[in-house]
Amino acid sequence: MSWRLVYASAVGTSHISADLSCQDACQMQVAWLEDQQPLLSVFVADGAGSVSQGGEGAMLAVNEAMAYISQKVQGGELGLNDVLATDIVLTIRQRLFAEAEAKELAVRDFACTFLGLISSPNGTLIMQIGDGGVVVDLGHGLQLPLTPMVGEYANMTHFITDEDAVSRLETFTSTERAHRVAAFTDGIQRLALNMLDNSPHVPFFTPFFNGLASATQEQLNLLPELLKQFLSSPAVNDRTDDDKTLALAMWTE
Repeated sequence: MSWRLVYASAVGTSHISADLSCQDACQMQVAWLEDQQPLLSVFVADGAGSVSQGGEGAMLAVNEAMAYISQKVQGGELGLNDVLATDIVLTIRQRLFAEAEAKELAVRDFACTFLGLISSPNGTLIMQIGDGGVVVDLGHGLQLPLTPMVGEYANMTHFITDEDAVSRLETFTSTERAHRVAAFTDGIQRLALNMLDNSPHVPFFTPFFNGLASATQEQLNLLPELLKQFLSSPAVNDRTDDDKTLALAMWTE
């Protein structure tokens, strides 16, 4: 019994033409709790394209979130609830404010979205500020518990650096373990979701989970590069010019 993980990011065509790097970031890991049960953590962030340090902000956000979870695991105290989600967001904000001060910039220059999922055998926590999504199977098929956030105007969203970020934070908790997880930035939102009702577009996800389930260990090592190639393919770039990140996890018995 174990988690199988793969994630990749690919720069969007609009960023390539503007000579910009990918401003998405992702971190995934499986830690072991004191009772030897596995804890899956997935964090994804998308740096705002309208600011100078969005990519840096996204990287700092996912790294800080993962460091905080690692610290909590070592301390043996980890309730998968709204308090944990809020503490993660506050920790990220503290890091971004410190970075902005050190570089004599405004914190909004590090604006990014933030999505996270943490799952143990005893439950699952999902958190979100901004667009993108976390699709999860808790044993009853794929679902999208939290809807991608939109801002006041079209093509706008909310960021973890916003003054009201903590009150904007949305969470979902369940007493069930996640069986399949897919977290993604808004670059592939139109591919991954049925936009009419914000439900998972199951045919998009099925090949990925089938591949994870059947891959040998050698093939698992190749999956990140194959996923990156897919995210950079014409089939995807014809639908979006944005940066794209997809993180996948599957529990195998």
